[in-house]
Amino acid sequence: MVEAKRADLSAFLRTRRERITPEMVDLAPGSRRRTPGLRREEVAQLAGVGVTWYTWLEQGRPINASTQVLDAIARTLRLDPAERQHLYRLAGHSEEPVPVDSGQVTPEMRAILHQLGEMPACLTNSRCDALAWNATYARLFPELVNAPEGERNSLWQLCVNPRPRTRLLALEQELPRTVAVFRGAYSRHSDDPCWQDFVRRLSAESAEFARLWARQDVAEPGPRVKSFQNAELGRLSFSTTSLMAGPEIRMIVYTPTDDMTRSAMARLVRSAP
Repeated sequence: MVEAKRADLSAFLRTRRERITPEMVDLAPGSRRRTPGLRREEVAQLAGVGVTWYTWLEQGRPINASTQVLDAIARTLRLDPAERQHLYRLAGHSEEPVPVDSGQVTPEMRAILHQLGEMPACLTNSRCDALAWNATYARLFPELVNAPEGERNSLWQLCVNPRPRTRLLALEQELPRTVAVFRGAYSRHSDDPCWQDFVRRLSAESAEFARLWARQDVAEPGPRVKSFQNAELGRLSFSTTSLMAGPEIRMIVYTPTDDMTRSAMARLVRSAP
């Protein structure tokens, strides 16, 4: 396990431990607790592992953990499926390496994008970089598609761009989830200098991202209903569908959820030069 993953594993285990109260696992709360959540020795006892061994694991020392031991720790810390998979990756029990060419956009992918017409759609990699898009998406999110290459990224734009023409509503709920999904993808690429540099740059640019990143929350991508306020079109509501187009590419399709949004998309397409 490389140094970066050990540091991530240490921080992840600590934050998950701190959110479990003694009462949640039928332990006496005690009166001399100096930190929130469980103590390390309590996690070790409940998981059936040695205190020293668990302490070393949480400290990021170079030790190997079996899947059986990780299962016991995951049950003790009440990890959900996304968090459990994240734990396995950080501990070195990950999937097969991602193929080098898995982020290539093919002509067939572009053809599907442009056939979607009034439905905004884009191709994105797991780092949230926008790789390709149709005309409707470009007119709806011009700041994103026209950004410099290193900033043509939906997470970057959410955190850094103060006044996009199409503003995501309920950002206080959507941004933490977006960061959590990004964290899940990061665990597959934490050895990649490009990913590390992106996190460093975004943390420096956005205090909100740095705060959410430190929470160590993890989530898997999935369908969402998102609402936007567009400067010309008004309020828009979409159901977002994520379709796997390759090991590292997803097609995100925005389907209007109401007549007002469908009408707005039709006007947007008709007004295209």
